[in-house]
Amino acid sequence: MSRRTILAAAAGAAAGAGVTRPAKAAAPAAGRQAPGVYRYTVGEIEVTALTDGVAMRPLEAGFVKNAPLDAVKQALSDVFLAEDGKLPIPFTPLIVNTGSRIILIDAGTGGFMAPTAGQLMENLSAAGVDPRAVDTVLVSHFHSDHIGGIRFKDGALAFPNAEVVVPEAEWAFWMDDGQMSRAAESALPVFKMARRVFSPIAKEVRRYGPNAEIAPGITAIAAPGHTPGHTAFRLSSNGEQLIVWSDTTNHPALFVRNPGWHAVFDMDPELAEATRRRMLDMVAVDRLLVAGYHFPFPAVGHIARRGSGFEFVPAMWNPAL
Repeated sequence: MSRRTILAAAAGAAAGAGVTRPAKAAAPAAGRQAPGVYRYTVGEIEVTALTDGVAMRPLEAGFVKNAPLDAVKQALSDVFLAEDGKLPIPFTPLIVNTGSRIILIDAGTGGFMAPTAGQLMENLSAAGVDPRAVDTVLVSHFHSDHIGGIRFKDGALAFPNAEVVVPEAEWAFWMDDGQMSRAAESALPVFKMARRVFSPIAKEVRRYGPNAEIAPGITAIAAPGHTPGHTAFRLSSNGEQLIVWSDTTNHPALFVRNPGWHAVFDMDPELAEATRRRMLDMVAVDRLLVAGYHFPFPAVGHIARRGSGFEFVPAMWNPAL
């Protein structure tokens, strides 16, 4: 091959190197969401938020007991929600690693409530947490979306080495056969789920009272109204605090912005409102970090005053712990 031919070939190759050609290989869309895991710290405590998914609840009259449906729809439209007539209600359990203990706060739905929920075990695996390493399952209250995941559908314990710790007032109400016999039909699934989850381990379940220290750095905060023994928690370490909100406000687009609205889930609406206003005021004044079970994932941020109400301000995603 002559020198001229070699130079011409090299020039042609160099010119072609700058040409962009479409890739011939094609990959299908993933078709599903990436794992729902987010970590942050409170002093020396590491918190891992894990999504258990969402339930799509039809928005109907009576969802807010003391507000017209049009007002509720407008409140959700203002934040671009429920425009298809369905409100997404997220579920976000937490793994709390104190350095000496691994504590799960609430256990998700167990897949009993909605086809778009029941993802806790999958996301626990994505977070690198072995369910057998969980020392404590800490329950805020006995609604099924908080306790359903304590057992698999076949009845086996999902966290076989964990101590289960529950509010004394919740146990006294939901495990009482007299209360169950007098309950409205709509409440019977909660009574039945409580028995399914707790009856086989009744002697081993530890019960705590209001304001009890559950573990070093974790204190119960009595927050009744949603249920008789509904409880929030204060995590404290090295001068930092996180308030684990549980169901104090349910969805923030409605009940943080409008603390006087009464959710259909609240058993004692007036007491729930008083609790909600007290806690909203506390975290707003003290500028405390809040994790809400039904907040949009990763379900952590602050509460700010806005006129006569409040607003949930999500924490910025942080690549570092």
